[in-house]
Amino acid sequence: MRAWHVTAHGEPEDVLALVEVEDPVPGPGEVRVRVHAVAANFPDVLLARGQYQVRPDLPFTPGVEFAGTVVAVGDGVTRWQPGARVVGGRIGVLSEEVVMPADALYATPPALDDIAASGLMVAYQTAYFALHRRAALQPGEWLLVHAAAGGVGAATVQLGVAAGARVIAVVGTEAKAAVARAQGAEHVLLRGVDDIPARVRELTGGHGADVVFDPVGGAAFDASTRCVAFEGRIVVIGFASGDIPTLKANVALVKNFAVLGLYWGLYAERRPDLVAEAHEALTDLAARGAIRPVVDEVVPFERAPEAIAKLAGGGTVGRVVIEVGA
Repeated sequence: MRAWHVTAHGEPEDVLALVEVEDPVPGPGEVRVRVHAVAANFPDVLLARGQYQVRPDLPFTPGVEFAGTVVAVGDGVTRWQPGARVVGGRIGVLSEEVVMPADALYATPPALDDIAASGLMVAYQTAYFALHRRAALQPGEWLLVHAAAGGVGAATVQLGVAAGARVIAVVGTEAKAAVARAQGAEHVLLRGVDDIPARVRELTGGHGADVVFDPVGGAAFDASTRCVAFEGRIVVIGFASGDIPTLKANVALVKNFAVLGLYWGLYAERRPDLVAEAHEALTDLAARGAIRPVVDEVVPFERAPEAIAKLAGGGTVGRVVIEVGA
């Protein structure tokens, strides 16, 4: 079978190679899955560059979330049977087939096709844990979402609306503003045009944002500290800007706000029970039409480096999905 390998650290289009590898064989407790679609993620860019918090030995297969169909199961597996539609999230899925632990797979929501479902695990789980587990978002609260037209940002807007929050979205272009509004954002601000802290205070009547979702870092984080509400919560997801901000502890003390970190991979590792609960909730929301991954472009397997490079450029809206095969 074929798989993409990162052969050195650098830009995705320079370091990815399509190679022939042996077909995977499931061991005890494992499942072999035919991959149908892989959603490209910004962590794929960081993995290629050697800048992600997890740094696999070279060469390695990138890709962190997918949708597919079970083709074989190892000894002791009773939960899955060949033909079952599944989704999963872990590093190493940008290949035609993968072997996964049986308990790391989840049933594909019937309401979603494989292209849409490929972006469900990492992006929506990240958004769900950020809003509900870390920030305890409440109905009626103000939610500020940075990079709100990206894959995880659009998911966060949808989940915020579903939770009854009032969503303020921050995007980089007018085209992306239309996407954020389509997901249910009540207000949309343009980065580099609007004075974010001043506009958030104005829109909220001086209250500020109760919860901030920040996958950007840098100036976005600094702006958030200037418009977060009393007892507000800033959830740090990542640093797509490339700038890891610093915060003087006295600022959080004086303004009574909290800064919370969220790395979803730790939940998959340490609290898979919570991941399963979140998946049930997301499946229900998908069935009710409250969430649906926004797909910007679908590219064939052979053009995977192009898909990942698009994320590095920051010009994508929603998800770029790599279609592996039927």
